[in-house]
Amino acid sequence: MLVLYIEGRFVMTKKSLISVNPHDYSPIGEVPMSTQDEVRAKVQAARDAFPIWAETPLPERLKVLTRLRDQFVARKDTLARLMTIEMGMPLSQTLFTVDRSVSYMNWSLENALACLAPVVTYEDDTEIDEITFEPHGVAACISPWNFPASNFVWATFQALCAGNTVVFKNSEDTQLFAQAIEEMVQAAEFPHGVLNVIYGDGDVAQMMIRDDINFISLTGSTRVGEILYKQAAEKFIPLVLELGGSDPGVVFEDTDLSKILPALYAGRFTNCGQVCQSMKRLIVHESRFDEVVAKLSDLVSAKQVGDPMREDTDIGPLVSKKQLDTLLGQMEDARAKGVTVVCGGAQPEGLIGAYYLPTILTGVTRDMKVWHEEVFGPVLPIVSFKTYEEAIALANDTIYGLSASVFNEDKDLARRASRDLQAGMIKNNLANTGKPQNIFGGYKRSGISRENGHFGFHDVTQKKVIAREK
Repeated sequence: MLVLYIEGRFVMTKKSLISVNPHDYSPIGEVPMSTQDEVRAKVQAARDAFPIWAETPLPERLKVLTRLRDQFVARKDTLARLMTIEMGMPLSQTLFTVDRSVSYMNWSLENALACLAPVVTYEDDTEIDEITFEPHGVAACISPWNFPASNFVWATFQALCAGNTVVFKNSEDTQLFAQAIEEMVQAAEFPHGVLNVIYGDGDVAQMMIRDDINFISLTGSTRVGEILYKQAAEKFIPLVLELGGSDPGVVFEDTDLSKILPALYAGRFTNCGQVCQSMKRLIVHESRFDEVVAKLSDLVSAKQVGDPMREDTDIGPLVSKKQLDTLLGQMEDARAKGVTVVCGGAQPEGLIGAYYLPTILTGVTRDMKVWHEEVFGPVLPIVSFKTYEEAIALANDTIYGLSASVFNEDKDLARRASRDLQAGMIKNNLANTGKPQNIFGGYKRSGISRENGHFGFHDVTQKKVIAREK
């Protein structure tokens, strides 16, 4: 089989993708790419299965999905190790990720009946009106590589609960995990065609999108989201887009730094900084600037970078050499424009994979890529502000609006900032908002519609008003 490209995360041959461990660039597996005919067949299988699945009573659908949940529980250690080897997240974090995925499945299983029940909107002696929730049809679901387990659950689980059938494509960087998903679907004895997995890159995804689908769900880059948004408009079908972010964190003068330091660290450096909802720009009151930079740099510099399979590793490699090269380009741009590297700013010695030291930057200007682009790596730019108005202006100085963080003790000020920040999720002295009950999604070019929680069920269904005589 001809290898066309050998250096990097994946090597594409004539018909396959080869997965490479980002720790040392060693090949770990090969997955055949889905052909046009295979994609077409799986979309057709989903189309054929849809009427039966949609008419299956919700309690019966939930029994099938419970079996899939049970597969995640039974294979927790195997799934966690696979994620660590394939995309570099430390094992302690991938174990947590599987548990988190199960918690989202559990919430939907426990709440689907209530969330999808008809809602009575009007009633008198002669008439009753209600809103019902019906599936869209065949859902094309596309997930990224950074949290393979939970991203799969977020993209597909509520859609399946609601009666949609699914064709699912994982990122080309985590195709072995996609195989594991297909194995679990088979072990859970899903009805044929209800949940279908295809394999490949963006070209394969396009084969699916151009086919006979009724709904699109994407977690990915804003660039790809814009392409799919246009295609959905041409098809006149709904979609959910969870896209990029350059989330600000604002540290006000009254903050208790000893309390928030763990949240500052976790909010930026979890999963080597490869998190959509992570704090990618820190904006600090000038009176606390030096203290924050010094203490956060000391904390970051003490973290262990290395083999993600080791128990003592805090930060593993980036997912691929391609991702590392993007980060190196952003850092080169910052250096050329005069940035100050407080700590990190280099690849660690003695490691051959896609590693980069956790990095703190000051002297950041708004023309630097590390300020106005999404930085998917362990780099945190820190700038100062004088007034509340300046802090909010800096925070909102982005095309994105996924989430934002407020660090302070004054609750009234926190509420005011939460209103003024242009983002879909706001955290006050916390690292994230990730709970099954909460929706996930952003403002501006960070996406459209929402995933998860009660309202997540709304976006994977059509709403119908039925007014009838009593």
